[in-house]
Amino acid sequence: MIRTFSLFVLVVFAISVNAQTVNFPRASPTCKVDQEFGTSKIMIEYSRPGVKGRDIFGGLVPYDSVWRTGANSATKIYFGDEVQIEGNKVPAGKYALYTIPGKQSWTIVLSTDTALWGSFGYSSKSDFLRVKVKSTTLSSPVETFMINVANIKNDACDVELAWDKTKVSFHVTTNTDARVMAQIDEAMKGDKPPYWQAAYYYFENGHDVNKAYEWVNKAIVARPDAYYMLTEKAKMELAMGKYKEALETATAARDMAIKSDDTGHIFTNNQTIATAKAKMK
Repeated sequence: MIRTFSLFVLVVFAISVNAQTVNFPRASPTCKVDQEFGTSKIMIEYSRPGVKGRDIFGGLVPYDSVWRTGANSATKIYFGDEVQIEGNKVPAGKYALYTIPGKQSWTIVLSTDTALWGSFGYSSKSDFLRVKVKSTTLSSPVETFMINVANIKNDACDVELAWDKTKVSFHVTTNTDARVMAQIDEAMKGDKPPYWQAAYYYFENGHDVNKAYEWVNKAIVARPDAYYMLTEKAKMELAMGKYKEALETATAARDMAIKSDDTGHIFTNNQTIATAKAKMK
């Protein structure tokens, strides 16, 4: 009897040792969103369940109840810089992103408790922020739950959630300009001021064009062959009413761009040339 039992154990052990590992596809695969935003980034980690013929909101996901915003672990969202969500200040850091779906609107919840499995153990005591947003009905259903960062600008974007026939989004803003201006001020105190980068940012973002012009000229002294700098200088001259100078600078920049077969800068300089000529009439 003992020998029979020992033989059985050996056989089972041998089967276990020789068994192949089977990798099954996950029912709700994990997704990571890593999006540059402002001077930092937004990162989102979540799981993506599918509709699979089920009634979703008001069915599988009840109305007016806290939802993990996906599947498996609670969804995590990370902001590299301080942001404002729907006008509410949110410090940089990682949060759990919960939602409370409703028929006409949803509540977006940021929680400081990021260690939970789904919404099990969720407590409103850990809420950092709650905001309400409107929901919309999609004309084309989304089979797999999706979170996306859309409508990205230097200082604003929208975080969109879509599943089945429903879409919601919340607006995110950040004070990018103040951060960049502070960096420029500090960098200009150094031994190697970033004249070109500072000039480009100042002009393209509507800051002091005279200061930008001073800096771009200093940058060109070090790089006289940089036609992209000359292109920007010509645009500055146009904005300052220096039409003759703009025409000369843009022509020189265009000729350099032609040699490099840079169609983008050729086009831009041709526009500046045409505008300068029209202004000089």
